[in-house]
Amino acid sequence: MDTISLLALLLTLSAGFSILNHHTFRLPVTIGVLVLSLLASLLVMILNPLIPAYDLQALPRSVLGAINLPTALLNGALSLLLFAGATQVDVGHLRAKLASVTALSVLGTVLAVAFLAIAAWYVFPLLGRAIPFTWCIVLGAILAPTDPVSVVGMLKRLGLPAPLQAVFAGESLFNDGVGVVIFGVTIGLATGDSQGVTASEIALSFCREAIGGGLLGALTGWIALRVLKGQRDPHIDLLTSLALATGTFSIANLLGMSGAIAVVVAGLCFGTSYSHSVFDEASRKELDVAWTLIDEVLNVLLFMLIGFEILEVTPHLFTVLATLAVIPLSVAVRALSVLFSTLPVHLRQWERGRVLGILTWGGLRGGISVSLALGLPPGDLRELLLPVCYGVVVFTIIVQGLTMERVARKLYPPSTLGPQ
Repeated sequence: MDTISLLALLLTLSAGFSILNHHTFRLPVTIGVLVLSLLASLLVMILNPLIPAYDLQALPRSVLGAINLPTALLNGALSLLLFAGATQVDVGHLRAKLASVTALSVLGTVLAVAFLAIAAWYVFPLLGRAIPFTWCIVLGAILAPTDPVSVVGMLKRLGLPAPLQAVFAGESLFNDGVGVVIFGVTIGLATGDSQGVTASEIALSFCREAIGGGLLGALTGWIALRVLKGQRDPHIDLLTSLALATGTFSIANLLGMSGAIAVVVAGLCFGTSYSHSVFDEASRKELDVAWTLIDEVLNVLLFMLIGFEILEVTPHLFTVLATLAVIPLSVAVRALSVLFSTLPVHLRQWERGRVLGILTWGGLRGGISVSLALGLPPGDLRELLLPVCYGVVVFTIIVQGLTMERVARKLYPPSTLGPQ
């Protein structure tokens, strides 16, 4: 199947699922598309053994193989998705809450990896299968980062206080880069590729990727704004922003820096006070509309592919039990990592409780976690961990995603919000 045929198939399926969801489930578009693609995949899996003359899974698996979600997302669409999310963040509120965002995205992610690794290491033997501790750390690294695609889309409809939205979005955008960096280190340790590497070397590598990526993003974002200053062509604005997102991501990866963090910082540059002197109101509106459209199309395609990836999962009794155990563990670990990483932040007791509740239940996992899990090296441990990661991702998107609005209304009733 050539590229244009593959793209046509994906767009046709996503459009069809979106329309079907609109007339049936009426769920948020991305979640509805995920549910329908999951149902379609499960139907194929059920019918396949009943029709032995035909391999119904051959075509979808060939399509998934051609797309290669880990490569397509982590080295492609992620740059556009993160840039689109970053441009929607209020930089003023983010700057005011920078300590909280930094604590959550760095310390919180590290704590989430450690807590889940320790919990899984103790729980898995009780279910009948011991997993090496290094691979438990890999599991923690896969499930630690929250998904900006899910979180930013959710924030649009919740109406939470603007400073809290900035913390929520900022953490989800930055901890992706942190999570990918941690995964790269831990998978090397687990597979033996990083034997002999010292803790100081790991720390230096992490700083180079995270801090270097941030500085690169700030530089490329500033250069893009300087180039655009003084002209009023919205088409040039869009083309330059597309070049900024993809170019920054590519340069960061070539230099051994975090492309995710670099592109987030570059996107945030478009929300600074300086950017308001570059774009007039009409240009800004057209640019926002264009990036919203790009964001929504990629979101729908990504969530549809997540639903189809269940065809790559081989369930066993252990993986079912492990998934049922890790789901509540992931929620508890999220709560503990948020609590301990934000202890220095001075909040009233009730306010701290509300923030803890909303950040815990809103810690959705998504395409990043699925892509990292699919990228595990072939072997028995991949066959065991992939279904667990997939189950947690699907649970957080469907269950937590659909109940998040109710939780938000309970913790932040509209009457208490006041003007935003």
